[in-house]
Amino acid sequence: MSEARDHQEDGAYDVVVLGAGPVGQNVADRARAAGLTVAVVERELVGGECSYWACVPSKALLRPVIAVADARRVDGARQAVTGRLDTDRVFARRDHYVNDWDDTGQAESLKSIGVDVFRGHGRLDGPRRVTVTRDDGARPVLTARHAVAVATGSRPLLPDIPGIREVRPWTNRQGTDVSTVPARLAIVGGGGVAIEMATLWQGLGSQVTLLARRHLVARMEPFAGELVAAGLTEAGVDVRTGTQVTAVRRPDPAGPVTLTLDDGSDLQADEVMFATGRAPGTEDIGLDTVDLSPGTWLEVDTTCLVRGVDGAWLYAVGDVNHRALLTHQGKYQARTAGDAIGARAAGLPVDDGPWGDHATTADQHAVPQVFFTDPEAAAVGLTAEQAAQAGYRITTVDLDFDAAQGADLHADNYRGHARMVVDLDREVLLGVTFVGPGVSELLHSATVAVAGEVPLKRLRHAIACFPTVSEIWLFLLAAYQRDRT
Repeated sequence: MSEARDHQEDGAYDVVVLGAGPVGQNVADRARAAGLTVAVVERELVGGECSYWACVPSKALLRPVIAVADARRVDGARQAVTGRLDTDRVFARRDHYVNDWDDTGQAESLKSIGVDVFRGHGRLDGPRRVTVTRDDGARPVLTARHAVAVATGSRPLLPDIPGIREVRPWTNRQGTDVSTVPARLAIVGGGGVAIEMATLWQGLGSQVTLLARRHLVARMEPFAGELVAAGLTEAGVDVRTGTQVTAVRRPDPAGPVTLTLDDGSDLQADEVMFATGRAPGTEDIGLDTVDLSPGTWLEVDTTCLVRGVDGAWLYAVGDVNHRALLTHQGKYQARTAGDAIGARAAGLPVDDGPWGDHATTADQHAVPQVFFTDPEAAAVGLTAEQAAQAGYRITTVDLDFDAAQGADLHADNYRGHARMVVDLDREVLLGVTFVGPGVSELLHSATVAVAGEVPLKRLRHAIACFPTVSEIWLFLLAAYQRDRT
């Protein structure tokens, strides 16, 4: 492996990466493993949104809430749960896992593998060229012999409604980095961020009202949203679906927020959070200098090369390509793209066919996702509706988790539901959805089955230990066999 010098004097590298979140870090790591010199440019914190304002802090905050809920489901344990959560300690736990928003460790980790880290705002300045604007006004220019990888992520998308800017709404950032609990919190949205934040802040003591235009987690099976809504309602959240916010106002900057709803009524809250989607982080990275439109999602091929750019040098990985706005999926793309960059640089064949070493096939067929609510919702692959629309001949197998004794031992009166979506022609799984306490730890087995296209005839030989929640697999497969005979 060649050794990268500390900021190469001529600014020339084999690979330049815009963005040092988990996605950008994975591109850099794989490119370095291929023997290439790498520079990474970051305008905020090395570690990105996931490390400081999304996945890591949200899960650090949610875990105490879910742990208490889990204990209350078990007789003998629930009697030991008295009082409320210690919010100061919960926030301190979050601060520990985000290293008090100090990115020194992650920056040093990149440097330790020979990656040069440039702090500042990186912008494309024509093909294979990046200009970095630093806080001190300096503007070093980097050139890439083989590739520039855009890993600048996404940002919260606020709706265009009257008063939105004046009320200073929370987004996911405030939802994970503030350290005071509002008495009343309105959350607008029905996706993963909205339902996780509703779970969190209700658990920390806020009176939460969740306002969603449609049913919750609309991209999962319908029962997932129904069960999550029931769990939130049981926890005390005021869940209102089929509701739209038409205006917001905060006359007193230190006072409450008033939300006007589409039925003409008003709702008051001490803070309002909007979790209504994401926009690509591409509005100010110089896309116009390579004949692309600023502020747009970047369309890519299966190796994450950006379409419409000549020369096979510009890659887009993670949120910016809009394939799956999930950290783990972005890291998968980054590993694939980094390996493809290395292969192309060495003049080696690129294996970009389905499930090839340089293909992101799972983006279309086996994307896993988990919402850490109470109950948890976990899914991989296609829903029944998506599979039918794609032209597959399918059947679904549905079971409540009480079929598995391990579930009842895990939690008294365990409530949850599972669904398999089966391709009848090949007898393999196209999708699996689980909803219930702790089901996030079941998801990888489903992901292996879907991504591996394991025949159901063989899958029945994968024995689940007794008595575990995983026994639901045994009963799902048995039910499928009964339905086919």
